[in-house]
Amino acid sequence: MKIACLYFTSSGETIAERIKCSTNYEVYVYSKENYKSNLNDIFEHFDGIVFISSTGIAIRISAPFIKSKSDDPAIVVVDDLGRYSISLLSGHLGGANELAEHIAKYLKCQAIITTASDGRGIEAVDMFAKRNNLFIENLEDAKKITSMMIDGEDIKLQYEIDDKLGCVYTAKKNEGKIGYSNIVEENEAGAIFVTSKLCINYDKPSCILRAKNITVGLGCRRGKTKDEIISAIITVFSDNDLSINSIKQIATVDVKQDEIGIIEACKNLKCEMMIISREAIKVVQDKFNKSSFVEDTIGVSSVCEPCAYISGGELIVRRTAINGITIAISKGGE
Repeated sequence: MKIACLYFTSSGETIAERIKCSTNYEVYVYSKENYKSNLNDIFEHFDGIVFISSTGIAIRISAPFIKSKSDDPAIVVVDDLGRYSISLLSGHLGGANELAEHIAKYLKCQAIITTASDGRGIEAVDMFAKRNNLFIENLEDAKKITSMMIDGEDIKLQYEIDDKLGCVYTAKKNEGKIGYSNIVEENEAGAIFVTSKLCINYDKPSCILRAKNITVGLGCRRGKTKDEIISAIITVFSDNDLSINSIKQIATVDVKQDEIGIIEACKNLKCEMMIISREAIKVVQDKFNKSSFVEDTIGVSSVCEPCAYISGGELIVRRTAINGITIAISKGGE
C-alpha cells in the first residue's frame, strides 16, 4: 500500500517518520512547505493518505479531490500528539479502517472507527466483496443491504460458487467475529446474490456481487480493434445471460500475444490476459471442432475453445463467431 503522510508541525514530523520507519507500507512524507505542489499526484496515485493534523485541515484539503466511494483513497487522521488514529474517508473499499487500526498499533494509540457496521461487528457488503474478490454491481444497492443488516433485518445469501464462500457469514458468526445472525433461506427482507448471471428476477431489495469466475477464450483476425472485440464479447455474454463483470481472464493463442485490440480489451475489462502456447493447444485440440484454415495459418486446428478450456475448465458456451472474432466461454469454481 502506497501511503502519503502530510504533517504541519514539528511533532507531526516526528510521528510521520515513526509511521515511515515502523510500518510495512511504502510511505512518502510531505511537509507544510511541499505538500501543496504534490496534492494532485497524491490523490491520483496513492492508496492512502495520512494527515497528521486536525480533522478540519484534512477535510478542507481533501474536499476538492473527493470523487466517489469506489475511487477515493483511504484517508486517516492522526492528531499531532499521536493519541488517535481516525478513519476519515473510504473506510471499507479504500481500506481506511484497516489502515487506521494498523497505524494505531504502531503508534500505540487509539483507533477511531465510526462506520456503523464495524461498530456492531457486522461485515459490510462492500468488505465481504473486497475480501472475496467480488465485483459490486451497484454500490448503492450494497449500501442499502448493509443498512438493512445494521437494522437487524433478515437477509438471504445466494451464491453460485463453492460452499466455502457461501458459508462465510454463518461460519464467522459462529466464531463470534461477525455478530450478525440474520442470514436466512426464506422469508427474507432482502438478498445478496453472488452470481455471474446477467439477469436476476427478484422483487425485494438486493445487491448483486459478481464472481470473477469466467474465462473468455478468444481468437480473431489480425487488426481487430478493442471496440470490435468488446462488442463481440458483450453480444455473446448477453445472448447467454452472463455478466461481463464476471470475466476473470481472456485467453488466446501465443501468436496473438501482441495483438493490440486484445491487450486493450483486457485493460478496458480489467481482466488478465492469458497466453496459451500452441504446444498446449495441440494436446487438447481433438476435443473441439477443427478449422483447416486456422491449422494452415498458425499450426493448430482451433483457438478459442481450447484456450477457454485450458485456462478455465469445462466450456459453458461453445465457439461463437462474430465478424472475424471467435469466442468460447468457460466457468471455473472460484
